[in-house]
Amino acid sequence: MYVSTRALVIRSVPYRDSDRILTLLSDKLGRITVKARGAVRKNSTLASACQLFCCSDMVLFEKDGRYTLNEAHIVEQFEGLRADLHSMALASYFADVLANQEEDQAEGSCELLRLALNCLYALSSNRYPCELVKAAFELRFVALSGYEPDLNSCALCGCLVNGGRAVAEKGEVYCLECAPRYGIDLSVSSLTAARHFVSCELKKLLQVTLTDADARALSEFSGRYLRSCLERSFKTLDFYYSLGEKI
Repeated sequence: MYVSTRALVIRSVPYRDSDRILTLLSDKLGRITVKARGAVRKNSTLASACQLFCCSDMVLFEKDGRYTLNEAHIVEQFEGLRADLHSMALASYFADVLANQEEDQAEGSCELLRLALNCLYALSSNRYPCELVKAAFELRFVALSGYEPDLNSCALCGCLVNGGRAVAEKGEVYCLECAPRYGIDLSVSSLTAARHFVSCELKKLLQVTLTDADARALSEFSGRYLRSCLERSFKTLDFYYSLGEKI
């Protein structure tokens, strides 16, 4: 059976002499594993489409639950990622997070693909600060995965929070009167941006302006919360932070 789908390559590894095994995020099928026969050969028509972060309209052949890449027409390759190490490192982290999804989980996969493409485009175009893109990706990802944090009401008294302290491991925010001694201080602007990230139209995801300090604080919260939800860490994120701040 042949299946047509738009998909993003989030992992690509050599297999045998001339094949590649791809992990794809597909708009119809969710995360799937696909074999690309002959993709390493010099004259292969599939070679470019098998590169990491390449988005293509693909035709897959499915048999007994296994997929083989038959055709691929490239939509976007995000060439700008390869020109900046910080952007490439952060994109690799996004790919790791997306690969954490259960295989063949089609529900919500179209929204996840749109989120990934929007954030990769933002990194590739170098139009937005990396920490802002990171926070937007992480908060929207957890929301789409069913872990949306309550960023409106104080977890203790229930009042509307306009600037306060967040406990990332619980996904909770507190007003200044109820705030515990530990946590991450989030300004009014940071909380407003966080609420925007989890609920806005995806095409408006990055229509937010934050100071560098507010973006870093929100990124720290979103990263800790995501890792708490998924109950794992990511070496690609460690590498991104090992690079230091982007100058």
